[in-house]
Amino acid sequence: MVTKTEMVTTLKAENPTLRIGNESVGYTELSKAEYDSTISLWADNTLTRLADEAEADAAATQKAALLARLGITADEAKLLIG
Repeated sequence: MVTKTEMVTTLKAENPTLRIGNESVGYTELSKAEYDSTISLWADNTLTRLADEAEADAAATQKAALLARLGITADEAKLLIG
C-alpha cells in the first residue's frame, strides 16, 4: 500500500502548480499553503478510494473462495438465501 507521503510526492510531481479560475476571468495560482492543503486532501481522498477498492476486491475474492468451497454458483447461493 502506498503511504500518504508517497502519494503527496506523486501528486506534487504530477501537479507542480495549481490554479483556480476560468477563461473569462483568468486564473490565479494557489498560494503555497492552499497548494499543500489541496494536495494533502487529494492524497487522503486517493488513499481512501484505494483502500475501499482493495477492501471490495478482498471481499469478492473471499466470496468466490467460499462459493468454490461450497461447490455452488452465486446464483445458487442467492436461491438458498432467498
